[in-house]
Parts: sequence; C-alpha cells; structure tokens
Amino acid sequence: MNELVTGDAVVLGLQPARLPSRALAIAIDLAVVLTVFVLISIGLAVATASIDEAASAAIAVATFLLVLVGGPIAVETLSHGRSLGKLACGLRVVRDDGGPIRFRHALVRGSMGVVEILGTFGVVACIASLVSARGRRLGDVFAGTLVVRERVPTGRAAAVPLPPPWLVGRFAQLDLSAVPDDLWLAIRQYLTRMHQLDGAVGWSIAERLSGDLAARTGVPVPQGVPAAAYLAAVVNERQARDVRRVTAAAGRNHAVRTSVSTAPQGGTWPGAAGPGGMAVSSGGPSVAVPGGTPAGSPWKVRAATDVVSPPPSVTPAAPVSAPLPAPGSAPHRGGTPPTGRPEGPGATGFAPPA
Repeated sequence: MNELVTGDAVVLGLQPARLPSRALAIAIDLAVVLTVFVLISIGLAVATASIDEAASAAIAVATFLLVLVGGPIAVETLSHGRSLGKLACGLRVVRDDGGPIRFRHALVRGSMGVVEILGTFGVVACIASLVSARGRRLGDVFAGTLVVRERVPTGRAAAVPLPPPWLVGRFAQLDLSAVPDDLWLAIRQYLTRMHQLDGAVGWSIAERLSGDLAARTGVPVPQGVPAAAYLAAVVNERQARDVRRVTAAAGRNHAVRTSVSTAPQGGTWPGAAGPGGMAVSSGGPSVAVPGGTPAGSPWKVRAATDVVSPPPSVTPAAPVSAPLPAPGSAPHRGGTPPTGRPEGPGATGFAPPA
C-alpha cells in the first residue's frame, strides 16, 4: 500500500519519491555541505595554527558535527523538510500522515544519515530505499517520515462533450432537483472518458446511467435518443441553468450597489414617508408619499406631532424664503431669522406637512 492515510482514514494524494530523484537531491546537498565544510576547515586551520594537536582535533570534530550533521538538521527544520537538493528536485520530507516535520524528525534523520550515507557512502541508504515500498531509508523509518514529490505533472481536465444541436434546449422543463451529486459526477466521468471505453462496455454504462437519471427526474428517456446523447443534453441543460443563476445573482448585486451609490444625500428619499403618507424631508420641501419609513432610515417620526426630525448629527438648513429681520430687532441666536414658531426643545425647524 503506497498511499498516505491520515488518522481519520483519509487517503492523501501524495506520491512517494523514488531512489533516482532522492539520490540526486542527496548528491546536491552533500556537494553544498562538503564545500562549506572544506572552506570552514581551511579558515579554522589558518586561524588555529599556533595551538596544540589536541585542541585542533577537538575543533575539527566540532566542525564536522556542526556542519555535516547540524547543518542539514537545521535546514530541514527551518524549511519544513526542503533542503537545497530537495528544492531543486521538487521533493519534500513529510510525516507519515502528510504533516510537516519538526526538529525531532530532522534530528533522527540527520543522525541516521551519518551512518547510512556518510559512514557507508550511501550503500545502506540505497538498499533500504530499494527494498521499501515507499522508497524510505532507515532514517525515514526510525523518524516516521517520508519523502514525497511536490511537483507532480497534471493533465488538462477533459471537457464534457456538447450534445447534438437538435437536443439543445429540449430538456428545459426537466426537474433536476432530485438528482444527487454522485450521479452527476458519474455521468460527467463517463462523458469525458467514453471514447476510451470499449463499445459494448460504454453502451451498457450509458444505459445504466440514463436509466438512473430518468428515474430521478421522473421523465423517461425519449424514444430514438441515444443514451450518451441524452446524458450530454441533460448535463448541458444543468450547466446552462447554473450559468443563468450566477448571472442573475450578479445582476441583482450590481443593481443593489447602484441604488445605494445613487441614493440622495441631502434631499427627500423617494417613498420615505411616515405612517399615513406623512412627509419626510431633510432640509428641502416636504413631499407626502404613501408608505412607511424604510428600515435603517436615519429619520425618526414623532407620534405626538407627526413631524419627522433628522438625527442629531444632521443640521437642517434655514428656509430660503424666510423674511429678513426688521431693523433694530435682536438677531436670532442660531444665526437664522425667526420663523414665527415657538423656540424650545420641541422645535424642529421644518415646515409641518399640509
């Protein structure tokens, strides 16, 4: 069994990497690591030329462990299983359940890699990868990891063939609400692969699928219509309905956005009237329109006086036709001439409806 199965019994579509791609990735990683190790060793040898042999040996062992062992472990931990060689070959190290690896997985893989790759020049790793069904080496077995391919070639999805022209629109009145999704999927798979099937096998599959579809819709297959053509025509009708539904929804959304963007900002809302056709105004002349105040409107209706007042944040403008104050009279406190109506908390500054 080569599939990856999670703890929830879900099969993952991951392809394990085989020996050639893994060997190429390891060769790239080893070339990079050995180059870094040689450069660091030369630099340390020049810098520590005056110390004794024991100190030089300790520095050499520490450099070996840090570069050849700790370097790959750190790279796989930080990159979640993608070293330079694996990145070039399109590979990644993952857990057995498909999740990203952590430090303990990288540590076990790196420790075992010293033995089976560096200690035996890769002989043990090659034998273990050839024997394993998933191409895993000993480090993967002990760490519970797997090397998978990330760049998998994918082919173009085959399109459903069009029905004959004389069947287009013939099933416009067919009720498709009772057809389950698994039956639609089976019909689509058959239509996209019917040319790859044997004639007798394809005919029997088409007859069975058309019978199931007719039983779900409650309308028998028309006489003289081939089963494959019937299936293609019904699938085409369903796709056409989906397109019309999406187009209608997009048109409604566009209409709502347009009506909101073109709403008046300082005048009377069309149809925004109180109970009994009361006028609603925002500074202009009052207009009596039958209907009620729309939901979410900023206007508030006072039942006692039947006068609509704007919210506190809206300051109504003074009427243009108001008379000028007489000479010598005291100016109005609000900067606007008096209108002959009583001042007080109940005043709104709007003309009452006729």
